[in-house]
Amino acid sequence: MPRVRRSETDQQLVDEHGPDFSEALARGLRVISAFGAERRLMTLADVARVVDLPRATVRRALYTLDCLGYVRSDGRLFQLTPKVLSLATAYLASNSLSATLQQTVEQISAQLNEACSAAILDGDDIVFIARAGPTRMLGVGVDVGYRIPAYCSSMGRVLLGGLDEKDLAAFLDRIRPEPLTPHTLVDRAALQAAIHRDRERGYSLVDQEAEVGYRSLAVPVRRYDGRIVCALNAGANADRVAVDRMVESFFPVLRDAATVLGPQMI
Repeated sequence: MPRVRRSETDQQLVDEHGPDFSEALARGLRVISAFGAERRLMTLADVARVVDLPRATVRRALYTLDCLGYVRSDGRLFQLTPKVLSLATAYLASNSLSATLQQTVEQISAQLNEACSAAILDGDDIVFIARAGPTRMLGVGVDVGYRIPAYCSSMGRVLLGGLDEKDLAAFLDRIRPEPLTPHTLVDRAALQAAIHRDRERGYSLVDQEAEVGYRSLAVPVRRYDGRIVCALNAGANADRVAVDRMVESFFPVLRDAATVLGPQMI
């Protein structure tokens, strides 16, 4: 059988992790991750282009995922199936942090009558691991497992504030900030200053940088040794909740909840 060409990404991963690293598994996960809100349906060629792998390699990965029930196809277009959710369910079921946070965000949401979330840092994004909100909510489609860039989100900036200066500098050098809205902060020096400011004051308030018309405030949740484990936030329609009110009303509720959660974190 001919040797499969390694992409630059694959070669870097093998060099970094050694001979026990499973390229086949990594490629399969990359294929799953290639699908998203903007790429719900893709051809084989589309997937190969996104993951930067030969078509033959991607064909085998898609065939395997199809056999296992994670992907389906009409013969030309591929899409994920609900079975992919079982991967997230396994994480949530095995992680007591998610269950604890879900109860907390539900309580905060009921108290503030606004959407409340908890997230962790995963690479250059944040991932929602708990989410609750009233019937009236902004951001349809935002739920557990949803990802957004860390640089333009209140929870992201709180979590980035937990990095040491070397890792924060590496993050800022690595990312390519895009203006998701006219308000998005994309200058790296300004982002660094905002993260430092938020670290000092104990919260981050992001005003319409990720979504026009939506602002949110986040606080860090620290475990016993001071390390930030996750972030909590509450958000609201910018026309309905002013910045001053958000600081005065939302911050104390989130801060108190984070203080209670801290000793429960591991």
